[in-house]
Amino acid sequence: MDKNQIQNLIKELIEKTTIPVNEISVLEEGGDKITCFSVEVSHPHYFLNHNAEGLSALNHLVRRIIETKYPAREGENVVVPSVLVDINGFQKKRIENIHAIAHMMAERARYFKSSIEVDPMSAFERRIVHEFLADATDLKTESTGEGRSRRVVIKYIGTI
Repeated sequence: MDKNQIQNLIKELIEKTTIPVNEISVLEEGGDKITCFSVEVSHPHYFLNHNAEGLSALNHLVRRIIETKYPAREGENVVVPSVLVDINGFQKKRIENIHAIAHMMAERARYFKSSIEVDPMSAFERRIVHEFLADATDLKTESTGEGRSRRVVIKYIGTI
């Protein structure tokens, strides 16, 4: 499934909710190989209300449909493209906010030379923190806890 097919799939899913799509653009993300589809709609609140549950559901649907187009066969390494749908820049702002929190907590861990726990986060948010701090040689990140209380711990390990 190429980017144009994914773009058409996203447009079709959104328009089935009777919300017209103004524009869809494809943004390439860096090292984590995520293809971000930025969608502009005139009524984003349908997707962004209630902690963006509608946007999360849309992302889930798109990923599941793509997975069915790339069925994993036994013994094969099929690379399923990692896709993120963003409505009116909401995900971009959210990721920037998580980066800011991760940076602040990393500096706190360095200053106090200790472990710092971040507030509980979703799996998506924890992944962003882990990837953001992956290149820090003096820090190590790991997730602890279970369920809704799962969080990232940023550990100071000194200069390597």
